[in-house]
Amino acid sequence: MTDRSGVGGVEPAPRRRGQGELEAQVLAVLKNAPAPVPVVWVQEHLDGGLAYTTVITILTRLHVKGAVARERAGRSFVWTAVADESGLAALRMRKVLDAESDRKAVLASFVTALSPNDERLLRELLGDEGEERTGGPREGGD
Repeated sequence: MTDRSGVGGVEPAPRRRGQGELEAQVLAVLKNAPAPVPVVWVQEHLDGGLAYTTVITILTRLHVKGAVARERAGRSFVWTAVADESGLAALRMRKVLDAESDRKAVLASFVTALSPNDERLLRELLGDEGEERTGGPREGGD
């Protein structure tokens, strides 16, 4: 019998993944799915052998966040990705913002902490958005 344990005969504990990491992995699997898929399909395509109940919990959380859609298929559901990882990050950011009473202060703090490159990118995105939403340049812009 071979000793596969770590130092001192103790096996190292498996690394515990955070909720955000698991959600991102599930979304990546769903993005590669050929069509809406059942939980078992997602479970089989995830690395790490997660329990069925863990996968259904993650899918349900993603559904509540609007990152996945589900439709009835017999007595259960099939699942489809609606958002990608960047969309999921945006949903988390919006949830944090929605939880605060002073949105202006939170956004001001966020923007002042951005790197110059990220600030420039945000200005470009807001400039493009402003033109799409109003049909022209934003009033009071730089």
